[in-house]
Amino acid sequence: MMIDNSLKENSTTEQINIAVIGLGYVGLPLAVALAVHYPVVGYDINSERIDQLKKHQDLTQEVSSEELKQTKQLTFSANQTDLKVANYFIITVPTPVDSNNTPDLSPLINASELVGSILSEGDTVIYESTVYPGATEGVCAEILAAQSGLVLNQGFFVGYSPERINPGDKINTLSSIVKVVSGSSPETARRVNALYETIITAGTHLAPSIKVAEAAKAIENTQRDINIAFMNELSMMFHEMEIDVLEVIEAAATKWNFLKFTPGLVGGHCIGVDPYYLIHKSQEKGYFPQLITTARRINENMSAYVSERILKLMALHQKHIVSAKVLILGLTFKENCPDLRNTRVVEIIEQLQKYHAQIDVYDPWVDQEAAAEINQPLTNDPAAASYDLVVLAVAHEQFINANPRAYLKADGVLFDLKGLLPEDWVDERL
Repeated sequence: MMIDNSLKENSTTEQINIAVIGLGYVGLPLAVALAVHYPVVGYDINSERIDQLKKHQDLTQEVSSEELKQTKQLTFSANQTDLKVANYFIITVPTPVDSNNTPDLSPLINASELVGSILSEGDTVIYESTVYPGATEGVCAEILAAQSGLVLNQGFFVGYSPERINPGDKINTLSSIVKVVSGSSPETARRVNALYETIITAGTHLAPSIKVAEAAKAIENTQRDINIAFMNELSMMFHEMEIDVLEVIEAAATKWNFLKFTPGLVGGHCIGVDPYYLIHKSQEKGYFPQLITTARRINENMSAYVSERILKLMALHQKHIVSAKVLILGLTFKENCPDLRNTRVVEIIEQLQKYHAQIDVYDPWVDQEAAAEINQPLTNDPAAASYDLVVLAVAHEQFINANPRAYLKADGVLFDLKGLLPEDWVDERL
């Protein structure tokens, strides 16, 4: 069967050739989905990543080997000259913060310079990276114009459609989540919307402007950050009152409009980062956001708070942390995925290492090579009955039906950071 790779809504028979720039957790699933309908070049500056994908291997585990084998219209490249066939460029590079929590747009700037250098008359560039309101048109589009010599909305066009990928989630996938779309002109917005409608079964939401779409993405994760910060503060409060916060949440959740979040570490590339983009732009405009900033401070300090709780628990059980054998169960920033970006578990490990604890880390979702990139060696087979302290840090499915007490010495201590285990199994939980 012939595949019609033109946008149905177009009055002209525009042929669509797409380049996806950045093949991480966001870019690869997007490239695979689009390649069902259009020729797609998947580009990444990491040549090792490209070699793995050519061998049908995705270390993020977002796309299966079978899916990669079956996607016939998708090619992978680390050579920018291969991008020249495209007339639609979708940029999905990371947007991190620096050591001062200031937005670091360098990956986005570099990608924009790359695309701008090969941009042709009539091309469209769509950004999916999370940014502060105004960045797409105020930073990225200006770079495209300077590099290409073309004029926005005359020689080239810009769209913005923020990613909503949830790493490790096999239910809420790319096609099943409503996609917010926008464009630098009404016609551009319509074309971008039509493009995404071919792959998003849940439908799209056409935002009235790029700034609205940028702001919508920023507040999605900021809202979660604030809600988790509230639960973290409740955990601190109720611990002092000798009340189990998880039991309180369970009781409160019987009311229909209670939002059931739970306390814990906030890592990853989104929730712990995106609020800083919003804070940065707001401060630039003269308003200092107090609630968002306070929530960030609470969540940033949670690893130190958890470490203090662990040390106090050891002291109460008359156990020395110095030279103690410690097993950390889980290293990733969330359960059931290999994503190590901005994981706060590392900070707990570092705190305990300051007391010269002997620490083993076990995470069945992470390979040694990935762990080495964050300078954290792993143990593949922790020995039974050999640890003074076990910390359940991540709620991986492998730990749900296991009994981590089997790793403890007879007088060992178990701290459950995730509230995953039965209460009578643990010595303390967050």
